[in-house]
Amino acid sequence: MTDISVAVHGLERSFSNGGSTLHVLRGVDLDVQAGELVALFGPSGSGKTTLLNLIGALDRPNAGSIQVNNQDILKMGDRARETFRRKQIGFIFQNATLLPTYTAAENIDLALRLPGMGFFERRRRTRAALEAVGLSAWSGHVPDELSGGQRQRVAIARALALRPGIILADEPTNGLDTRTARRTLALFRGIAEHQRTTFLIVSHDPMVVEYVNHAYDLVDGQLARRGGTTQVTVEPEKELSGD
Repeated sequence: MTDISVAVHGLERSFSNGGSTLHVLRGVDLDVQAGELVALFGPSGSGKTTLLNLIGALDRPNAGSIQVNNQDILKMGDRARETFRRKQIGFIFQNATLLPTYTAAENIDLALRLPGMGFFERRRRTRAALEAVGLSAWSGHVPDELSGGQRQRVAIARALALRPGIILADEPTNGLDTRTARRTLALFRGIAEHQRTTFLIVSHDPMVVEYVNHAYDLVDGQLARRGGTTQVTVEPEKELSGD
């Protein structure tokens, strides 16, 4: 039987705004198996990023339960949650969030230092991740010397290099041309199949549906399963080997 990677039940999140309350999530339920790709769609402001932040232990809900890799993250203290994030969750943010004075390779290396990884393993993983996203030749360039799409690919490489059990990707194809976006999604699919990495992908890009196991729409604070989701099997052009 396939292991559950993410289990969210009855999740509620609201925010106070000038004396009124904005209810963003209203009892969200979501179960994701290890090695699956799941896409979350919905209009801007529907709560997609809020849901990712809750699953990624960056925020706490008003109600409900969240288990990630069989661990109840809501029962963890702040320090335990921070350690859990560093070691078990990879993040791909919309704006890349790269340090401007660090090169592409150094941005990836820093993310690998946080969980205490050794120098030679960090170097090997950094090279493999940059090769996987087609940026080996740009490893010594700082963000200002990269295009928007290249910066996004560095952010993707940073998450992949960690090799976490789950990757939370907020608009990962944003800024990428169609060909590069397809290669990136194919890479995600191959890593999910070979390493059992779980991907939760927030997107407005309809092409994403072609590469995921399941797709959901987040509307009025609740998830609705999309019918007829296409499932494909593809191989990445460059696989991040664990050897």
